[in-house]
Amino acid sequence: MLAINPYLNFNGNTEEAFNHYKSVFGGEFAMVMRFKDSPAAANTPEKHQDKLMHIALPLANGSMLMGTDAIGEGGMPFVTMGNNFSLTISAESREEADKLYSGLAEGGNAVSPMHDEFWGDYFGWLTDRFGINWMITHNPNATK
Repeated sequence: MLAINPYLNFNGNTEEAFNHYKSVFGGEFAMVMRFKDSPAAANTPEKHQDKLMHIALPLANGSMLMGTDAIGEGGMPFVTMGNNFSLTISAESREEADKLYSGLAEGGNAVSPMHDEFWGDYFGWLTDRFGINWMITHNPNATK
């Protein structure tokens, strides 16, 4: 396993939050993707087009703080402040991703099975039987 990183869901103010985190932790954003930039942009309401679908801020020791505007339509649903996060596992291989997904999904809710995504990762999302949200990802171009 390459890493486990927090993935934060915000109720429309992700950009404000991440600009604050950037001022605290320093560094530059590794990725900023808006809903209007996705293949599903046509299904996203106009009012959400400029909201953040994904943002990533590298931290120390290879950690990554990631987030999204949880807009509901076309995005992750916002839950409740305090439990509006997922843990993201960056797997070293597709096989490891499948194994982790299968194990964590046992007795839980498989929200999105492992599949190839338009941004290039092999990705799946689930809630385990203890109520923890997990995103499993494998980037074939990631370096250790």
